[in-house]
Amino acid sequence: MQITRRRIFGLLAGGAALVGIPSFWISRMKNYDGPVSDHFDGLHFFDPNGAPPRSLGEVFRWQFGGRRKREAWPDWVPNSHADTPPAGVDGDKVRLSFVGHASWLIQTGSLNILVDPVWSSRVSPVGWAGPKRHNDPGIAFEKLPKIDVVLVSHGHYDHLDIATLSRLAKNFAPRVVTPLGNDVTMRSADSAIKAEARDWHDRVELGGGIAVTLVPTRHWTARGMFDRNKALWASFVLETPAGKIYVVCDSGYGDGGHFRRVAEKHGPLRLAILPIGAYEPRWFMRDQHMNPEDAVKAMDDCGAQQALGHHHGTFQLTDEAIDAPAKALVEALDAAKIPQERFVAMKPGQVVEI
Repeated sequence: MQITRRRIFGLLAGGAALVGIPSFWISRMKNYDGPVSDHFDGLHFFDPNGAPPRSLGEVFRWQFGGRRKREAWPDWVPNSHADTPPAGVDGDKVRLSFVGHASWLIQTGSLNILVDPVWSSRVSPVGWAGPKRHNDPGIAFEKLPKIDVVLVSHGHYDHLDIATLSRLAKNFAPRVVTPLGNDVTMRSADSAIKAEARDWHDRVELGGGIAVTLVPTRHWTARGMFDRNKALWASFVLETPAGKIYVVCDSGYGDGGHFRRVAEKHGPLRLAILPIGAYEPRWFMRDQHMNPEDAVKAMDDCGAQQALGHHHGTFQLTDEAIDAPAKALVEALDAAKIPQERFVAMKPGQVVEI
């Protein structure tokens, strides 16, 4: 494989959302400053039950090693679905609309909640390099209802998109609930973003009887070359009139302990939203991202009645084919003797109501 200056810069500017060198420039943003805890040493956050991110040497081994097999994605895939959501959802129902990648609109209890909203064409610190979108968002931004709350799981560029957050702040001024330190990233870029930083296990009342709890997850975060794990990452347990929804935006599987602990502390779960993509090569991605087989085990561990698969098919962050996660999910469910309808790989614009 030819190693070109453009290819190296593309890795540094874009692939970084995943591999820990998300920006070519030194990060000058302020970092979180708070008390030491069982998952913060005074400078860096860590998962006592997790694994550290890969080293720079391992990054280059993956990217430029002679045995790499990166499947080609089609340049553009037209969506087969497009959603125009209602102004709100009342009563004991929940309406979930898949925007794409890890972005969702969840409507319940008269609240409109966005999760990890990304409407940008690239997930990168620059607009001309880095992973690009391969399909339109399942909801056109102009068709969004008034947004009350935004949940942002961590700082990687495919989850924390400043351009989208600024646009939402300008149009709707929503509350933004995020793990510790990510509020510093947001406000440093745009003081209009109403970010609230919370720790693992914090429960936040959102209004209308809806609440969210931030729970540990097996991942990590960074935005610049020198800010690895200087902010926290989390998954969410959302309390709704239809039951609890476990939203996992990014996670490795590990021994499944995080999922079992959520079942113990927050069960029963009506629904789990689980990542199924960005998993190849396994030697590199295993500790960061689940593959569909892992996700099926995670569904069983957390005890969710039903699961929806996301984090696939929008941005090519890793080496598998665009349709590989959905196909592998079918195979994993068959192998586990679990009905296909219990765990569905979502497509942008699809809607589920519970």
